[in-house]
Parts: sequence; structure tokens; C-alpha cells
Amino acid sequence: MATESAVMAVIRASRPSFRNPHDKVAFAVHASFLAAGFSLTATGKNALSDNPPIGGEEVGIEGWNELEDSYGFLYSKTEKGQKKNVLVRCLVIGDILAIDGLNLEGEQKEPFNLQIKVNDYLYDDGNMTSNYGELYKDLKGLIKNLNSGILAKLEPKVGSSGEGLHKSTAEPAIRIPVDHQPQNSGSSGVGGDMLVGPNDPRWFGSGEFPGSLGGLPSVPPGARFDPYGPPGVPGFEPSRFARRPRQPGSGAHPDVQFFPRDPDYI
Repeated sequence: MATESAVMAVIRASRPSFRNPHDKVAFAVHASFLAAGFSLTATGKNALSDNPPIGGEEVGIEGWNELEDSYGFLYSKTEKGQKKNVLVRCLVIGDILAIDGLNLEGEQKEPFNLQIKVNDYLYDDGNMTSNYGELYKDLKGLIKNLNSGILAKLEPKVGSSGEGLHKSTAEPAIRIPVDHQPQNSGSSGVGGDMLVGPNDPRWFGSGEFPGSLGGLPSVPPGARFDPYGPPGVPGFEPSRFARRPRQPGSGAHPDVQFFPRDPDYI
């Protein structure tokens, strides 16, 4: 498929001379085929002859607008194992440029047709400026029509050569090279997938987690409570959190017996 920047680059590199508005649009058609990866093998009378040089060598643009009311281009391209020889004819009909494209190697025997109203894409330039970037007022729209009307129809069919079958539009998954994946040691549930969670036996080897909070609500699996604070800060000594035996007759939990009793505590 062609892009606006690539088409303009072809036009500037070719430096064509234009006689009229139809010349400008016809050459944009030609530049779109070159931008889409085609090679030009014939132009003008040679391209429209009864025996065009199919599969010939690449040529320049000499004679591309030698005919009064028509233009002829012959292109070749090999893509994904498919060879294409495409004949393009542009015919002037009033302010319309009628474009026919036919793949001479394909099964489609009817040409693809597109009609372009030239004044919709050109500035009214009576002086025929040589600044190619100022010739087209909507080159992007013109290329869009050429892509959808002709170039897209010349693309290889999906799956026609065994390619593209069952192709997903989703983003491809990121795979880790085989050499960097852990090998399965034979233990059940160990090895294989690189995506592991906190309950995976590869973390601790047994499925029991020291310090686990036991599935409390809103606590993520594998979370641990570490009863230690900043060193040297009074009130955060590790011994403060040591479990004490329950005192006889006391209804308080042993973990809270040693905290100072609030005078308002009932």
C-alpha cells in the first residue's frame, strides 16, 4: 500500500513535466504504484500495445504522457511467492480520470475500476508551479482512494499460499527463550510455565508459607507480618511481641495482656 509521503518522494525524485490537471493525477497514480513496491516495465504506447513487454526490465518514465487522452503503465511485482504483472490504463473523460487496473497473471479477468474527479484533489494553478508539494490540495485523499480502489485488490489473498491462515489480530505473546526457561524436575506442578503466583510450590517447596496470614479478607495470598520495627526505637523491641502464656483468670488474649491498660478500658 502507498503512503502520502512515499508518493510525494517519488514525484519529487522523478521531476515530471505536466501539461494539464489530468497529467498531475495520472502521475500520482503512477507514483502510488512505485511507492507500493511495483517496478515500471513499460509506459505509454508500449504499455498499451497488443503485446506489452510482460516481465521486462525496469524502465524510466519517458513517454508516460505521450498520448493525448490516455495514459498507460505496466508494472511487475513478486510478493509472498506470487508474481504480478499489472496493466494500468487511465482515460480522460471530461474532468474525470477513469482508471482501470488489471493483474495479467491473476485469475481475475475483469479490471478494477476507479474514477477520479481531478479538480477535487488539485489546486487551481494557472501558472503550473514547479513546486510539487503545492500542486495537490488533497494528496492524502487521492492516495486513500487509490489504495482502497485498486492497490488493496491486488494484494495476495489471506491464506492463498498457506500463509495467514488462522491469523489472530491480537498482540503476539511475549515468549521467553527456551534456553532461559526452568527445566521440569519431575515433581508434580513444578517447572513449565514462567508465570508463577505466591502459592506456587517453587517459592517454598511445600505449599506452607511461614508467617502466612491465613487467608484473611483483603490480605493478598502470601502476605507476611514481620513484628519488628526500626532498631533503637523504644517500644519497638522484638521481645515486646513475644507470646506470653495466658494468666489464670484473665479473659484477655495473651498477646494484649502486656499492653498498658487504658483507664477507660472495660
